[in-house]
Amino acid sequence: MTLPARAAPSAFLRAPAPFFCIACLSGLSVSPVLSQGVSHSTLPGVSACLRYNGIMRYTLIPLAVLLLRTFGCDSHPLTDYRPLDQAGMWSSNVEQLKALNTSDTEISQLAKLKQAGISDDACVTIVSDAHEHHHPFASADSAVNLVRAGYAEPMILEIAKADQLDSLSGDAVMLRLVGLSDPAVEVILRRRLRGQRTLSSAEIGRLKNTGLTEKQIMERINRGMTDAEADQEALVREVTRNHANTGFTRVHGRRPH
Repeated sequence: MTLPARAAPSAFLRAPAPFFCIACLSGLSVSPVLSQGVSHSTLPGVSACLRYNGIMRYTLIPLAVLLLRTFGCDSHPLTDYRPLDQAGMWSSNVEQLKALNTSDTEISQLAKLKQAGISDDACVTIVSDAHEHHHPFASADSAVNLVRAGYAEPMILEIAKADQLDSLSGDAVMLRLVGLSDPAVEVILRRRLRGQRTLSSAEIGRLKNTGLTEKQIMERINRGMTDAEADQEALVREVTRNHANTGFTRVHGRRPH
C-alpha cells in the first residue's frame, strides 16, 4: 500500500485558516449585532443610505424652520411695488411699505388711494392700522367714496384707525347728501367711532324733511334719541304736515241785488 505524500509545510501556511469563535466552540447560537435600523435582509449599501438620510433630516429640518421664521407664512418677499412707483409714490414711503410686508393685493388697493389723491404718508398709515387689526388692507373703495364725498384725510385716517372704513363709509356719504354742515357731520361720526348712540343718516334726513333744523336734530342726537323714537316723531310730523290747510272753508260770494 502506498501512503499519501505528506503535504509540504508551506501548504498549511497558504491554506485559509478556519474561523472559530467562542460561541461556536461553546455550542451557542448568537446572532450578529447589527446597527440600528439594519435588519438581516438589508441590502449592501442600505446602511449608508440610512445614515445619509439621517444626516439630511437633521440638517434640512432646522434649515426649513429657519426659513419659515425669516420669511413667515404670510411673507411676501416677491411683491411688485412698481404700481406705486408709477402712481408717483416716493421711494422712502415704498420702503416703509416693504417693512410692513405689504402684499400684491394691498399694492393694488393703495394704487386706488393714490389715484383718488390720498397722500403717501396716509397710505402707509392706513396699511399699518389694518395690520395692527390683524388683517390686510382691503377697504380702498370705502376710502375713495369718502374722498369723493368731500371728507378730508384726517377724518378718513380716524375712521381707518378704528377699523371702520367699510362699516361707516356708506352712512358717512349719506350724511353729506342730507346736507348737514361739516361740524355736525364730524360730531355724528365721532359719536359712532366712540360707540355712542346716534341716529342713522336715513332718520336724520327724514327729520330734516319734516322741517326740523340742524340745531334741533343735533339736540335730539346729543340727548341719545334712538332711530325708533326718531321714526315715531317723523311720522307724527309728516301726518301733521300732510293734513295742514286741508280743512273745508266755505266761500261766501256777493248776494245778488
